[in-house]
Amino acid sequence: MADFPQSVLFCCDHNAVRSPMAEAMMKKFYGQRAYVQSAGVRNDMEVDGFSVAVSREWGIELSRHRSRSFEEMKEWGDDLSQFDLIIALSPASQRMALELTRHFHLDVEYWPILDPTGLGESRESKLSAYRQARDQIRDRMVGRFGAPTEEGAAEAG
Repeated sequence: MADFPQSVLFCCDHNAVRSPMAEAMMKKFYGQRAYVQSAGVRNDMEVDGFSVAVSREWGIELSRHRSRSFEEMKEWGDDLSQFDLIIALSPASQRMALELTRHFHLDVEYWPILDPTGLGESRESKLSAYRQARDQIRDRMVGRFGAPTEEGAAEAG
């Protein structure tokens, strides 16, 4: 297990499914130990309802999340160099993170997390795919950062 970072940026394709779940989960599990944000390669979707539903099962609120892109972060004055660690949850976001940070001294990690969008026919099979992605994020997060603090541990499954 590596050192616990002071600031983490999670990223994926649209900042609507995986990275919002990861951001909210890290805040729930580890509280104020790190500054945590998320972004997408593009911002062309609102937060996904299935992500909201499977996060709610663990007491994690996602419905107020507003998607944003790397470009919007830059426009709003957020500098990627302020993060100690960027965790990419999709190949496209890993490429973008590496490109945008090639002149910065910070770590970019790739966690290959299932993209649950488009999987499953029924509501229950879709929820199952989203739970699988959520659980993959939890497993990688606990493996990387250690057991959740006490208040976040109950929901960690």
